[in-house]
Amino acid sequence: MLTIGQLSQSTGVKVPTIRYYEQIGLLPEPERSEANRRLYGKTSLDRLTFVRHSRDLGFSLEAIRELLHLSDNPDHPCEAVDAIAKRQLDQVNARISRLLALREELQRMIAQCSCGTVADCRVIETLGNHALCQGAHAADSHPE
Repeated sequence: MLTIGQLSQSTGVKVPTIRYYEQIGLLPEPERSEANRRLYGKTSLDRLTFVRHSRDLGFSLEAIRELLHLSDNPDHPCEAVDAIAKRQLDQVNARISRLLALREELQRMIAQCSCGTVADCRVIETLGNHALCQGAHAADSHPE
């Protein structure tokens, strides 16, 4: 059995996060020692490792909840799991596209800067006026 600190060290998940995962039901309530300390077995370690890896891959807590539910029913077909993974891949691809557009825009802004004074800085000017942006990034304007 592991204490919460040992579980944290084993998985790289911070203690408050472990408590939060328990609170929202991603991890089951742990056993308690006679001194009322949380105690975790291999099942909790495996489940938290699953959650941590899923978070590292960018899955939302709700998607992880779905995946855990599906993994608790190993005899079911994995179509639903594949659909969740595909949805995550689509989100990652969309983020990559946005990041590539942002990189292009930043490269353009820097290339247009004459490296004179801040008063004449193209980077400052473009950051102050989104209309000066070009390409896909310009279409991603987010007015606040």
